[in-house]
Amino acid sequence: MTNRERILTILDGGMPDRIPWIPRLQIWYDAHRRAGTLPAKYQGLRLREVERRVFGGTAARDGIIYRSQLEGVEVRSHQVDALETVTEYVTSVGTVTTRQRGSAQLRAEGIQDAQTEFMLKERKDYAVVEYLVQHTRYAPAYEEYADYEREIGDDGYPMVNCGDCPFHYWMRALTGYNDAYYHLHDFPHEVERLVATLTDVYRDTIWRYLVESPARLLMHGHHLSSQMTPPTLFARYIEPYYRELTALTRPAGKVIALHGDNDTRQILPHIERAGFGMVECFVTSPMVNTTLAEARKCWGDRVIVWGGVPSVILEEPYTQEQFEQHMDEVFQTVAPGHAFILGIADNAMPGSKIERIEQITQMVAKRGQLPM
Repeated sequence: MTNRERILTILDGGMPDRIPWIPRLQIWYDAHRRAGTLPAKYQGLRLREVERRVFGGTAARDGIIYRSQLEGVEVRSHQVDALETVTEYVTSVGTVTTRQRGSAQLRAEGIQDAQTEFMLKERKDYAVVEYLVQHTRYAPAYEEYADYEREIGDDGYPMVNCGDCPFHYWMRALTGYNDAYYHLHDFPHEVERLVATLTDVYRDTIWRYLVESPARLLMHGHHLSSQMTPPTLFARYIEPYYRELTALTRPAGKVIALHGDNDTRQILPHIERAGFGMVECFVTSPMVNTTLAEARKCWGDRVIVWGGVPSVILEEPYTQEQFEQHMDEVFQTVAPGHAFILGIADNAMPGSKIERIEQITQMVAKRGQLPM
């Protein structure tokens, strides 16, 4: 079977010929290409070519099914210094600003800047952000997706990033984790109104694209965690949204995936109840408290896991013995192999030992035949 066939078989609830091994190498590749430190055998190769040589496929995460743009909004950006950018969003009801800051080291490695200032700071900012939400126009991009899927071919199957759910988008991108709980206490009416507005807009636009597009694997949700979206908040603000959405997407053959690169131990049952069909980039111990065994015990084969290799075990100070012990536990835990795609959570970082990633390819060839 090809990687494409393996992924589609898993999406359909079946068992492929072997465990698919599809890691993300983007950050590792970008950092070493920029620094001129790619291993000699990978020098001069594009990422896609390196992926083929390392594991025989591609992660295929660049497809889109819709585009969006602001109307009636003036966007002004200016550099504070070489590492900091301020952006203003000017509307007829007011202005909000954001700030991004990077570091020389992270930029040299191709890692994106961090957001350090968020749109929502005071009560008055909510009216401006609501205006932005209501003046965002969406349009389908199905032909672009079809072109991308053809480009990927048998090397994999596209996972399409479709943004975050309204409540967590408010928390993560509009308010920032540091201030979100203060806003819930100080501005509860404004928070509820904005989340409801976002939900209405998504229901009328994005949901239609999720259901009607040719894509089947749709990442819609990022970084939900035991700490910032604990069970009480998850049940109140997140579960209802996904239950309503997945009641539409499941009959259409779509799988909604959560980008799960966070500690999810306390919300494992909520993730399934919300309707997620997959947790991709699923990060586990020793990076967080959550273990792969706990997830499999909670979800069985009802939620597809894409992960199993926490990126830290690919680096020092983890020894070769510890790395091999972890991989042995992964193969034992996922047997007989239903609903599992082996991947790195979240990404092979600049310090990852490519030899260990190559070794996993050999392990899968030797131990990954299904059923295990």
